[in-house]
Amino acid sequence: MQIPDYPELARQIKAWAQELGFADARITRPQLPPEAEEKLLAWLAEGCHGEMDYMARHGVLRLRPAELVPGTLSVVSLRMHYWPEMARDADSVLADSERAYLSRYALGRDYHKVLRNRLQRLAERLQGGVGEFGHRVFTDSAPVAEVALAAQAGLGWRGKHTLLLNRHHGSLFFLGELFTDLPLPPDEDEEEHCGRCTRCLDVCPTRAIVEPYKVDARRCISYLTIELAGPIPEPLRPLIGNRVYGCDDCQLVCPWNRFAVPTEEADFAVRHGLDDVTLAELFGWSAEDFAARMAGSPIYRIGFERWSRNLAVGLGNAPSTPEVLAALAARENDPSELVREHVRWALAQHAARAGG
Repeated sequence: MQIPDYPELARQIKAWAQELGFADARITRPQLPPEAEEKLLAWLAEGCHGEMDYMARHGVLRLRPAELVPGTLSVVSLRMHYWPEMARDADSVLADSERAYLSRYALGRDYHKVLRNRLQRLAERLQGGVGEFGHRVFTDSAPVAEVALAAQAGLGWRGKHTLLLNRHHGSLFFLGELFTDLPLPPDEDEEEHCGRCTRCLDVCPTRAIVEPYKVDARRCISYLTIELAGPIPEPLRPLIGNRVYGCDDCQLVCPWNRFAVPTEEADFAVRHGLDDVTLAELFGWSAEDFAARMAGSPIYRIGFERWSRNLAVGLGNAPSTPEVLAALAARENDPSELVREHVRWALAQHAARAGG
């Protein structure tokens, strides 16, 4: 059997990736430095993962690709832009406390499905070129240290907010991986370029970025509104503002995102007007409305109860308009105790501001 020209194959993979809609692709080895494991274990020991038990359960496995998928010799790391160009300006929505702010990555279709499909198509193209080979694709779907691998592959560097940053395109993109048993030549990593900037730390509403390169998930709005299943801690509720699914603040202030590129992917376009909608309108949805309108969205995963909980917090932080108060009063007797408790809190906030 003829041995492939692996450097040429690597170039071909990168070209195919761009044809499939990825912004870039780089290759790295399936090993990460020991200090990465030390930092992860210390972070877990401090409980910074909150209730994300899978983080502790998988432990350092996420930093050992060759153990996760035995036989892996190379990891192809890829990124795809997601920022929807036609969405209402993020800062203006955040400034309007009667409107719901949803992280801009979640306004369209579920990125897991979109990226996984493209990654599989890339694997199929590669198979057409070299024949059968061992591989597995990932996108935020298994214990994979995506940012660490992407940084090692040269797609960018880990910013102080812990997300991947790229000098030419900022951070507004998804990551995905193709693990393969092909011995592809690795790319060089890149130096970090955050310098002395601390804008992401300074802007975080809940001070979740406790120090450069370290996030305490228990304070992070993305964790609180997406991963946390139970009540949101009361001291943090006023700090969440109108953010009802995720948070983009640390990215919105990052100087590197002046180079961010809007997505050309139709699947990431805004659906159901979620870029510019009031909290009261969303809180008026029934469970059936939620299921119908969020089908195929990443938001569907949190379920109607958690969605309602988040909206109740947003309404508690909103102005005491007739629409806001009526929306809360309509669900004082919600079937879910979790939702009822957050509605009671929200109504108490309005009562306190009214002096009654």
